[in-house]
Amino acid sequence: MAPLACGSAGGQLERVNIPPGSPFAAVVDSLATHGLVRSRALITLLGRLSGSDRRVKAGLYEFRRGTSFVTILRALRNGDFVEVSVTVPEGFTIVDIARLAEERLLIPRESVLTAARDTTWLATLGVEGPSAEGFLFPETYLFSGPVSARDLLGEMIEQFKQSWDPRWDSVLVLTHRSRLEVLTLASIVEGEARSDGERPVIAGVYSNRLRIGMALQADPTVQYAIQLATGERKPRLYEKDYLVPSPYNTYLHPGLPPGPVGSPGRKSIEAALLPEKVPYLYFVADGSGGHQFSRSYEEHLRMVRRTRPDR
Repeated sequence: MAPLACGSAGGQLERVNIPPGSPFAAVVDSLATHGLVRSRALITLLGRLSGSDRRVKAGLYEFRRGTSFVTILRALRNGDFVEVSVTVPEGFTIVDIARLAEERLLIPRESVLTAARDTTWLATLGVEGPSAEGFLFPETYLFSGPVSARDLLGEMIEQFKQSWDPRWDSVLVLTHRSRLEVLTLASIVEGEARSDGERPVIAGVYSNRLRIGMALQADPTVQYAIQLATGERKPRLYEKDYLVPSPYNTYLHPGLPPGPVGSPGRKSIEAALLPEKVPYLYFVADGSGGHQFSRSYEEHLRMVRRTRPDR
């Protein structure tokens, strides 16, 4: 449904979310918070006289400041919802998604995080692991009408299920891995790779480390640990960051972390399912969007000095 156009053309456009079951007083409070109501008493009276106070439909609305009370009440009564698009890029975490949901859909950030960590509810949707992380498919979603945290996450999980290729299950059986393990590796690959061609190679490097019991030492896992603790993603890591106490810190804990560290795209999942057989154990960003790969630590250090002369 197209956004509702009403009121003064010069007024600022405000988006309002009316949750299901909201009393009319809460609706008025929300309208006032967005600068759409100057007299709570007047709109409350108009709502009572028109019967709108008992017929408000929950959902997302857009109004311009200066829109008449009559127009606003009619829209709330008729359910003239606005359609909102939400684009979740590859690599987004549940913290990123919660922030985006609050900005675009006006769903409280904490309610998204709570739902994303409700393992009892997630189990009913076929999601294993400590949270919905990794099972929230990166895509553009359209919403109209009432949208809750569970509506949002449920839609993303359903899209993940539809995007999962049944042939991948055969690969899991042949390689003796769980879907959670593959998604966890795929999320790390998503955080590292800058080109599609490098994804299988990077997956191959991490697979080599897992095979010999070497710590993954993957920066995306440390960034994820910090984001879980602070709510903010740290784009550049310093020496002290590698000591952050978290089960997701693969510098401190060998093997895969407890679960994914972001939303992997299809190509990263495919890379994690079928890593390239490579002789490498190390890689470093080359400063031009790619990576330099090395077989030995000594060779790796030479590559680091070459690509990062400041270190």
